[in-house]
Amino acid sequence: MKKQIEIIPEFNNFREVIANSATNFKNNIAYKYKKSLQKPVEYIEKTYEQVDKDVKALSEYFLNSKDNIEKVALIGNNRYEWVISYFSVVCSGKTIAPMDKMLPEKEIESLVKRSEVEVAIFDKKYLDVFKKLKKDTSVNLKTLICMDYIEDKDVLNFEDILKQGQTLRDNDSKKYENVIIDDNKMAIMLFTSGTTDISKIVMLSQKNICNNIYQYQPCFKILPTDTLLSFLPIHHTFESSITIFYGFYSGATVAFCDGLRYIADNLKEYEVSIFVAVPLVLETMYKKINRGIADQGKTGLINTMVKISNGLLKCHIDIRKKLFKQIIDNFGGKLRIILYGGAALDQDTIVGFKSFGIDSIQGYGLTETSPVLTAERETKHRPGSAGLALDNVELTILHKDKDGIGEIAAKGPNIMLGYYQNEEKTKDAFEDGWFKTGDYGYIDEDGFLFITGRKNDIIVLRNGKNIYPQELEFLITKLSYVAETMVYARDASKTDTSLCAKIVYDKETMEKSYPDKSEKDYYDIIWADIKEINKNLPDYKHIKNIVISDKPMEKTTTQKIKRYQEIEKIKQK
Repeated sequence: MKKQIEIIPEFNNFREVIANSATNFKNNIAYKYKKSLQKPVEYIEKTYEQVDKDVKALSEYFLNSKDNIEKVALIGNNRYEWVISYFSVVCSGKTIAPMDKMLPEKEIESLVKRSEVEVAIFDKKYLDVFKKLKKDTSVNLKTLICMDYIEDKDVLNFEDILKQGQTLRDNDSKKYENVIIDDNKMAIMLFTSGTTDISKIVMLSQKNICNNIYQYQPCFKILPTDTLLSFLPIHHTFESSITIFYGFYSGATVAFCDGLRYIADNLKEYEVSIFVAVPLVLETMYKKINRGIADQGKTGLINTMVKISNGLLKCHIDIRKKLFKQIIDNFGGKLRIILYGGAALDQDTIVGFKSFGIDSIQGYGLTETSPVLTAERETKHRPGSAGLALDNVELTILHKDKDGIGEIAAKGPNIMLGYYQNEEKTKDAFEDGWFKTGDYGYIDEDGFLFITGRKNDIIVLRNGKNIYPQELEFLITKLSYVAETMVYARDASKTDTSLCAKIVYDKETMEKSYPDKSEKDYYDIIWADIKEINKNLPDYKHIKNIVISDKPMEKTTTQKIKRYQEIEKIKQK
């Protein structure tokens, strides 16, 4: 049986976190995954005790290395070896540099050079890239470690060095125990996306992240009985901080997803109770649920059941789990809470999941803020908001307009140390001691933060009015057949700016909804719906032109649309 603990104290570094969890949750399953996708399926389970043992063994290897190791690059899929590598590097007092697994070779090369890493730990798909880099005399790369077993004299195997580290410990090497962690020095190097500019390297300390994790507890509790599914890119601070680190901090089990197309299956087989996701994934899931209900001719019945259930909730009678058991069973039957960030979630989706008995909590933050600045509480929600500031975070709005909207800025112990070897960018990121997020928004009278859009995405009309694309995108996304959309500006004349929208429709939904129509008719159907949306908007917010497609837009690994690239594609047509 999983051991439970009510209140988890604050820690300043990962060694303290690991020691606490290994003591209090010794026999709990920390990580679970499949050995391979081949049948019969064999599941691998790692207890907290085993994680502690493996972290110490790998740390011992690094600490006994003849090479002067200070910085380690890490790139690969969401997997156990990735987690152990991360923990071991920072627990050795070294610096870890996690990289996006979707990076092209040239970008990997650039980041390896700029971060000055001496060691690279990677999946075998990156073998050729790192072997080539090691031969480059302009980089510091000395050691290559592959997380998969390969036979190559120039590359070390993860399992081999883990065994070597354990042998060192069995022979009484205790360098791990003698390491003194400087909680406030750079321990993590994270790379910003850099879509229109060269990516910046964010410097975070162990205290930055550990302090941020501690502050999650008043917002939402992860219990030792919970199971989380790790499927978002593991290098990203949102996924690593909440799923991997907060999950470990709380004694929960983290199951590694088999891949994006296996999310639904993995939710069921691992009986996931907490799902950390991004809005696009959740909105897609909710639309599929509704399509399934409609296909069975049960939309009216479900709506009636929701009304009855909501009425009973007002009397403090909750029968949602029983009433909508068939729907919840599609997610494994245990799903109780959804945590999301990266963008706001469509209100219909929030209300819909809550009606079925699945609560949702939005968080907001950036890589530079370790990452969370605000979050809803399980008992404090405000539709459309990004929640309240964490207890030790201060928020302000800089340069407010007449509506109280301005740039969101923050102070707190979770704010980055700065950008690596870039004093100019570091200086530009702060104003009077406040870190500028680059997002625009406002704070209401109760302290709830509302985000209106990214500073760089705001469309300024010639009459001085600001258009926040996100607001219009919400309305368009409500259309059942819309998979994703992007609102952008185009100069239509010398006197005005035209608002346009690229709309990606779900082909299967369109074919079901309009079986007698061809793809050539879809434009007229979609344009008619956009005109209906325009009727409820002031003239200056009207969408004047649309581009439609059934092909997904180019996105980051956290499923954010790469607006700059998409707009450039449209211009070229």
